[in-house]
Amino acid sequence: MLDNRHQSASKNQDTSKMGQFIKSIFASCLGFFIAIIVIFFLSLVVFGKMATSLATNTVKVKQNSVLRLKLDAVVPDKTNNVTVSTFDLKNTKVLGLHEIIATIKHAKKDDNIKGIYIDNTWLPLGFSSSQALRDALLDFKSEGKFIYSYAKYYTQGAYYLSTAADEIYVNPIGLVDFKGYGAAIPFYKDMLDKLGVKMEVFYAGKFKSATEPYRRNNLSDEARLQMREYIDERYKNLLTDISEAREIPVSELHRLADEYVGADPQNALNAKMVDVVGYENMVEDAIRERIGLKKNAKINFISLKSYNGSYTPQVNYQENNKIAVIYAEGNVVDGEGDYGMIGDDKYTKIINKLRRDDKVDAIVLRVNSGGGSAMSSENIWNALTQLKEENSIPIIVSMGDVAASGGYYIACPADQIYAETNTLTGSIGVFSMFPNASELFNDKIGIHYDTVKTGKNAVGLTPFFDLSEAERLIMQRRTDSLYATFLKRVSDGRGLSVKEVNEIAQGRVWTGTKAKEIGLVDEIGLLSDAIAKAAELADIDDYRLVEYPKIKDPIQRLLEDLTDENMGFTAEHFLKEEFGEWYPAYEHLKEIKNASGPQMRLPYIIPAF
Repeated sequence: MLDNRHQSASKNQDTSKMGQFIKSIFASCLGFFIAIIVIFFLSLVVFGKMATSLATNTVKVKQNSVLRLKLDAVVPDKTNNVTVSTFDLKNTKVLGLHEIIATIKHAKKDDNIKGIYIDNTWLPLGFSSSQALRDALLDFKSEGKFIYSYAKYYTQGAYYLSTAADEIYVNPIGLVDFKGYGAAIPFYKDMLDKLGVKMEVFYAGKFKSATEPYRRNNLSDEARLQMREYIDERYKNLLTDISEAREIPVSELHRLADEYVGADPQNALNAKMVDVVGYENMVEDAIRERIGLKKNAKINFISLKSYNGSYTPQVNYQENNKIAVIYAEGNVVDGEGDYGMIGDDKYTKIINKLRRDDKVDAIVLRVNSGGGSAMSSENIWNALTQLKEENSIPIIVSMGDVAASGGYYIACPADQIYAETNTLTGSIGVFSMFPNASELFNDKIGIHYDTVKTGKNAVGLTPFFDLSEAERLIMQRRTDSLYATFLKRVSDGRGLSVKEVNEIAQGRVWTGTKAKEIGLVDEIGLLSDAIAKAAELADIDDYRLVEYPKIKDPIQRLLEDLTDENMGFTAEHFLKEEFGEWYPAYEHLKEIKNASGPQMRLPYIIPAF
């Protein structure tokens, strides 16, 4: 009897388990099919957007068209070399600075484009990039074409760009945020002290101030001096350019900035900072009159992106001579790195590939980086040096907004280095730091650690214990050794003695103009000048450009991301959306937190101009 009951209970349990198993299988299958359906419909949306984007390549530019220049998102050096979300359908193509300039040059010769309308409140570019873009606009006007600018209000960078225009319009309750340069640097030492956290800092170079916010409560004299020197020089260049465009003496511009005259549009008009205080319809009326349209007639505005897609640049693929242009922009990181980052694995592969290509006659390395990982910088330097020794082809460097610290490390093997007037470069120095949270753990929250070890260094450096003097000595010696290596790399590359390099190094930041005076760069010029020099040194007249890194098109990125567990939705994407122009500050703190090993990094965040 009991045995029968036991058998019956077992059968019921087996039946129950079987039911649960079937339910589990059914739920899994249902989830799988739902996921397939969701991906299918998302793909339709994305591919539809791609098709629409591709269709713009056949857009016909109408007569009497006006190119609308509106830059409202990050502008990389190389087109699409920036991280975007897979489903950010507005940014299937992110034009790079040099393609934007090339597009404006094409518009200059296009009879259908009569002028440019600058529609920018702020400018997501550094000073050197802004200057290059502004120069392209001035060149556009040399063809007898017009440029008008309107904004509800102008940031200083947007105003600088707008001074290339024939007429500047500002809204009656807007402003021109023209006030000069300043820097506000946060210092965290007191906060960390209150938390019971001490940053263990090791650095080489008295101007290497990247660690100061963690070990001081104010700027050192050296940091203040170098910052004062380069912002004064950049401010002088800013005033000189605006003075020439607006025919306002530099001394008067000083006064206008100091008194913040641009805060009131009418005062800005009286000071000749702007030409018209009014509304957007007024600048549209001015454009209509300029191109001969009747009042209220539709203006054929064409966006920069659409116009860029309306033509195909001519490339002679039968030309055997090649100049490779490698864009190295963003932070120098270990490993592969993402778009807009300089990962040593990715860039050494590119350089080694070019080393094996006997049709590459010269290399131009475009550097726009404040540095980062010392290890990654060394690996890229080594790959470039090996290429130079084995292939005997010229390597020319073109510097963008910044080519400092690790950015300069990878530049120094070049045969010639071109910087722009307002490039920030140098910062030849090294630092390491990590947190010592022993007080926080022991005294604040009551967590204690003990050890059993085979030797005095077996546990390694941890945030749980104070460093011994021997450990501090090891860390400082390693930092000094890396600094000595950095000096030697620059010495070999620039033909200077180590002593001479040390005198201009010390982690000090220089502008492009000053760097030329002290021998860190050879010429002041743009990327186009560097390419021309590469052709000259390679002794070739006809050539075609090949650009690296190769950027995967949006469809390839989509297919990769659809197979990724995040499906293209990353925390960084949402933080970028939320923080906007303040995202670089968050990114900087995150990089410091995640930094592995010694760093060759610029001590400042360089904001959009």
